Amino acid sequence: MPDPHSPLLSVENLSVTFRSREGDTVAVDDIAFTIDRGETLALVGESGSGKSVSALAILRLLDSAASQEGRIVFKGRDLAALPEREMREVRGADITMVFQEPMTSLNPLHTIERQIGEVLALHRGLTGKAARARILELLELVGLRDARSRMGAYPHELSGGQRQRVMIAMALACEPDLLVADEPTTALDVTVQAQILALLAELRQRLGMAMLFITHDLGIVERIADRVCVMLKGKIVEAGATAEVFRAPRHEYTRRLIASEPKGRGNPVAADAPPLVEAGPLKVWFPIKTGFLRRTSGFVKAVDGVSVRVRAGETVGVVGESGSGKTTLGLAILRLTASEGPIVFLGQNIENHGAAEMRPLRRDMQVVFQDPYGSLSPRMSVADIVAEGLVVQGAVRGRAERRAVVAKALRDVGLDPSTMDRYPHEFSGGQRQRIAIARAIVLGPKFVVLDEPTSALDRSVQAQIVNLLRDLQRERGLAYLFISHDLKVVRALANHVVVMQNGQVVEEGPAEAIFANPRTEYTRTLFKAAFALDSDAPTELEPA
Repeated sequence: MPDPHSPLLSVENLSVTFRSREGDTVAVDDIAFTIDRGETLALVGESGSGKSVSALAILRLLDSAASQEGRIVFKGRDLAALPEREMREVRGADITMVFQEPMTSLNPLHTIERQIGEVLALHRGLTGKAARARILELLELVGLRDARSRMGAYPHELSGGQRQRVMIAMALACEPDLLVADEPTTALDVTVQAQILALLAELRQRLGMAMLFITHDLGIVERIADRVCVMLKGKIVEAGATAEVFRAPRHEYTRRLIASEPKGRGNPVAADAPPLVEAGPLKVWFPIKTGFLRRTSGFVKAVDGVSVRVRAGETVGVVGESGSGKTTLGLAILRLTASEGPIVFLGQNIENHGAAEMRPLRRDMQVVFQDPYGSLSPRMSVADIVAEGLVVQGAVRGRAERRAVVAKALRDVGLDPSTMDRYPHEFSGGQRQRIAIARAIVLGPKFVVLDEPTSALDRSVQAQIVNLLRDLQRERGLAYLFISHDLKVVRALANHVVVMQNGQVVEEGPAEAIFANPRTEYTRTLFKAAFALDSDAPTELEPA
């Protein structure tokens, strides 16, 4: 029998090494921590610090290229020494895990009922009516609306927040003693993120389970964790009670993380700055096809009568939750998706322009996408990626001139030009986003659409990209349409803010006015979720 006064989990001298042809890489370097029953411990650090690898090592889910050393004592048993058969019994029953991206964690071919039912059948032997009743109970426990009707749904039929609730329900199916949550809110909107955090805190309290919470967002750590371990390059550099670490951080890296929120405000815009883009009212409706003959029975009104104006040197922030129409609006303005309504760019109405007519205008309008890895071809070198627009536009004549222009673009975004012959996988997430920005600015555009360019990045890297975007705007006179659900980043960049919900504008105005005094309930809800723990938040948003 394990000592009831001993920690629920004790990680002792854990190291993880990955083997490759290039040599061994130490991902986790001799770390140790404990988690008591009912406690939440946060592992915090930037990408590559070893957080997720540590969690996977606890559950022994690392691939064959990894070797691990050290003891992992859970309820008196060393998991590192258990046979695989016994370890499978621990996973899903005693220790469960919720991953960052629920869409890739759920099987797209199986219904929600079947996926949760599989856990119950494997670990509890529940099938039939008993399993169905337990599945319904779990879905109601995690607050999934219309739980009974959702049991037959497939993952793609649910929103991101709903999918994450399903993942949590699956993790709780066998009432585990320890829940490992690996960045469970990073991919979610701020309002949904707040709901999931509140749900996890409530479930921990109600069920008495412990939680290992992995994140790079210190705001979340403050909200949910009792204790925190800060990781850097595979080591724990600081550990302690959350309040104490935030009040008086001892390590320089911890201080830098705490200070890494995007700061400052957007660059000032001249009062007489001319408009570059005047769009709207725009309409983008997608038909809903039903029946055997696939007749149109309705429309998804992604953008429904939205108007936007962007002046030279101005940043217009477009904010709202997923599905509000932000990205569709940006694509419509760039003529990358069909729309109805006038789009005036540099004094020319481009509403009916085709690809051939748009090509010469692409020099002046560019885009940076959310995922810097997905938007860069893995088969092209950085030099080829950045130079692609130059070649298409015939902007340079020879290889030497092309490489010189690429080198300047890379220097402008803070990258070493000597790396231009490398490939995207050889760079970090922040560096890849700098490459994407270099590709966008190399032609000297006047207008850039930035579609969630920082949401996939660590907070400290976000702050660097925000500063870079401000510097480039100031030096080149760029105008930005900045699309984001991260209101802290929007506040640091935007001069004007447009708030969208369900394809329509619910509020807009100067950024300072919107952030100081949001007029609509929807905007106030967004701001309250984003700035719940921000001492710099508008006083109107503080809880009563």
